[in-house]
Amino acid sequence: MSEVYTPASGLTGKIARRKARLLARRPISGPVSAPVVTFSFDDFPRSAMDAALPELTRRGWRGTWYATAGFEGTENHLGALFTRGDLAELADAGQEIGCHTFAHGDASAMTGQAVDADCAKNREALAGMGLKSPLETFAFPYGEASPDAKRALEPRYRALRGVRPGINRKGSDLNLLKAVGLDGGQPGLAAALSHLNALQNRPGWLIFYAHDVRDRPSEWGCTPDFFRTVCEAVEASGAEVLSMTEALDRIEEMAL
Repeated sequence: MSEVYTPASGLTGKIARRKARLLARRPISGPVSAPVVTFSFDDFPRSAMDAALPELTRRGWRGTWYATAGFEGTENHLGALFTRGDLAELADAGQEIGCHTFAHGDASAMTGQAVDADCAKNREALAGMGLKSPLETFAFPYGEASPDAKRALEPRYRALRGVRPGINRKGSDLNLLKAVGLDGGQPGLAAALSHLNALQNRPGWLIFYAHDVRDRPSEWGCTPDFFRTVCEAVEASGAEVLSMTEALDRIEEMAL
């Protein structure tokens, strides 16, 4: 992906996204009775490795890094993207790799079979780069999904993540989990901290997603200071910080 993607707009886009939210759901069955936070990274740019990984590591936190194998060793508007060496570094650091398709296409514009096939290609390519751990969760590129894609991927992954902001609680859709972007400058930082404050008032699972983390970020990225501020606020909140699969395990425990 060398060009900036523009999602479908207007009534058609709104209807498609509403259908994706309402159909082919897999609800969280039990209460999320304690605050849980997950940091996730989409695509993922090397700047996130440089600036965000140390913030997680020094706190003993594991994040989830959604890798698009077709981007390996390339560069786009997010900057330089990951290399196979970065995958090994993340594994050595105890971080988790998630699936993000091979070609980073809009799943809402593809058949479920095509999305499933592209995910299989991604898993195979990442294994070919030396990744040994299974890819247990998936993030829809651009957050764009469809009921057909959700049905196709549900058997493959424990959870599917979108980009609609919010906190996941009992009844939330494991086939299209809500997530809050770490982007948008100061207004975006305020929104991220507001969601964290809401988590303290009513526990749930708050997933953050980031792209590039650098001094002059893209529209979809943030600065190192932005990311550090969020980490410090999460640390002060006392929320449990877990990778996607760790959070799923924890939520299953809460339901017992």
